[in-house]
Amino acid sequence: MIDLNIEDGLWVVTLNNPDKANALTSAMLEELLRIAGAATEARALILTGAGRVFSAGADLEEARAGLATSDLWERLSGAIATLPCLTVAALNGTLAGGANGMVLACDLRIAVPSAKVFYPVMKLGFLPQPSDPKRMAALIGPARTKLILMAGQKITAAEAYEFGLIDRVVEPDALMPTARELVADSLGADPAIAAGIAELCR
Repeated sequence: MIDLNIEDGLWVVTLNNPDKANALTSAMLEELLRIAGAATEARALILTGAGRVFSAGADLEEARAGLATSDLWERLSGAIATLPCLTVAALNGTLAGGANGMVLACDLRIAVPSAKVFYPVMKLGFLPQPSDPKRMAALIGPARTKLILMAGQKITAAEAYEFGLIDRVVEPDALMPTARELVADSLGADPAIAAGIAELCR
């Protein structure tokens, strides 16, 4: 349910469970964590989803059984955030719940116009993973972060772009070409220079 394609230094990671809106199970998170751990060899990484939804967040059955508070989410976002290469989240649709963490950990975020972002963690009775509010607030400020986390608002792709949560909004057929265009310079660069710039930007 996690597809990995590696081509000339570009790692494309696809959440591939469209029948369940790419809801994330513990097995999927463990596989993503394994990939992120190995991606120190990548020259660029694109994270996307299959179907019409990027991810509905945690699988509901597993969430009730403890996945919602698992440290797998925080470990995964931490592994992505520290990668030395350029990372791009290409949101093919709505981003919900705990899946926000891995997307916030990416360097860049692009989305299709129909995408929405929401993170109803307070309504569900859970705290978000510790780094998620910090990364979100760094992008859009504390008030808008509370709009999402505490007021439970669903943010459209256009609003997310206006806020600074999304860097570009593109039509579905342009999503992956745009993602590939964004990582093109990194693929052609000296990896040490790319890693050095990434470190300077943290």
